[in-house]
Amino acid sequence: MPTRRHLIGAAAGALLLGTSTAGYGLALEPRRLAITRYAIRPDAWPAGLKLRIAVLTDVHGHEPHMGLDRLAQVVDVTNGLGCDLICLLGDYAEHAAPRGRYLSWQQVLKQLTGLKAPLGVHGILGNHEWWDDRDNRRARGRETVAHRAFRDLGLPLYENRAVRLVKGGAPFWLAGLGDQLAYPLGRRRFQGVDDVPGTLAQVTDAAPVILMAHEPDIFATLPRRVTLTLSGHTHGGQVRLFGWSPVVPSQFGNRYAYGHVVENGRHLVVSGGLGTVAAGLAPVRFGVPPEIVVVDLG
Repeated sequence: MPTRRHLIGAAAGALLLGTSTAGYGLALEPRRLAITRYAIRPDAWPAGLKLRIAVLTDVHGHEPHMGLDRLAQVVDVTNGLGCDLICLLGDYAEHAAPRGRYLSWQQVLKQLTGLKAPLGVHGILGNHEWWDDRDNRRARGRETVAHRAFRDLGLPLYENRAVRLVKGGAPFWLAGLGDQLAYPLGRRRFQGVDDVPGTLAQVTDAAPVILMAHEPDIFATLPRRVTLTLSGHTHGGQVRLFGWSPVVPSQFGNRYAYGHVVENGRHLVVSGGLGTVAAGLAPVRFGVPPEIVVVDLG
């Protein structure tokens, strides 16, 4: 699987040919903040259970486009959306300590502790929490700097874990999957820390299951037991024209690049995320502005 850094660089080099277009993609669109809404009624969804979920993902904390002031704005806007719960889907930062314009995992996550929702704020890790923790990567450990930041800040972290939540007397399950690309093995090969069977084994009744999975590729093999999957990772390709992304960091290409996907009665929502890969060849957004996703279920 190509890395996002290489893919975004290739896409930008191919598409952003004009000076004005490049300026917009590099300086203006990354400063926008869209609210993208999806209204979904899955098959066999419990009558009377109405659930509003906010999804934040792929912050990649970095000045100026996704610095501390910008994160404060994201928190304020999200808190004003009237959501029942908030899901954080990974790739919060790329450094363990502040470095120049780069924010650390601790800085980003501390800012996100300002998020509030009646049914809580729930998070998973993304590939960058594993890839960019160099000490952990060398040691092949199971706890990253981001794991410790979640724990120190009191933020719930889901790694192959499911919990039963209730709204208005109606139960549902929220599950979080370990990252599918945690350890690069070379030649586009990865060892993940994801465990779908172990996660779903914790579900003990027939209530619907909502799964947080950083990379959307797992959706292709999920059982129908999972009603809705929430993902990020792709950034919508970061460059998207007429509903098509030239290069997507997914083995399925545009199939799971962005938006609402329905397959065999199962639903997937892929957020375009908030930040850019700051260390990449082209930290650009064009046709897919930073977004907060709101999913209304039922």
